[in-house]
Amino acid sequence: MSMETKDLLLGKAKPEDWESMYRNVWSRPAVARFMQWRITTSAADAQARMERTIAWQKNHDTYLVYEKSSGQAIGFAGVEEIAPHIYQDAGIALGPEYVGKGYGKQILRLLLEYCASTMGSEEFYYSTQAVNQASRALALSCGFSYHHSEQRIDLQSGEPYELEVYHKKL
Repeated sequence: MSMETKDLLLGKAKPEDWESMYRNVWSRPAVARFMQWRITTSAADAQARMERTIAWQKNHDTYLVYEKSSGQAIGFAGVEEIAPHIYQDAGIALGPEYVGKGYGKQILRLLLEYCASTMGSEEFYYSTQAVNQASRALALSCGFSYHHSEQRIDLQSGEPYELEVYHKKL
């Protein structure tokens, strides 16, 4: 299954995507900073990570993000059901060179439409680290309202952080 926007295609990972994901996303500290995973430091590790990604995506609504103009994998995005007819984002990440182009908004709007029209979702939750200004701005620009905050521990650093949760009725 795949979904598309004006500039992007969301589709299931393929073995050959390891290189562009490694180059654009997985090896980039700027991306990992706000995500709960560690950077990948070698081509062999990226290939193994791609195998795990492909296996994971078989049973989850998670996708790689491809830029239509280049065909490259430039990020990932997904959703998960947390209660009947209620979904949340399962992470949205783009390589640093692809931030600020409106791609995040295209992705989030596409995921909202998918959840509402295909999955029968009535509500959607979006979460972000409080220090991630761009992610907060994305939530607000897509019509989300602040719902609550939670204290969490970063799985990479072991440091505490504040997670902001936003909500939208679909």
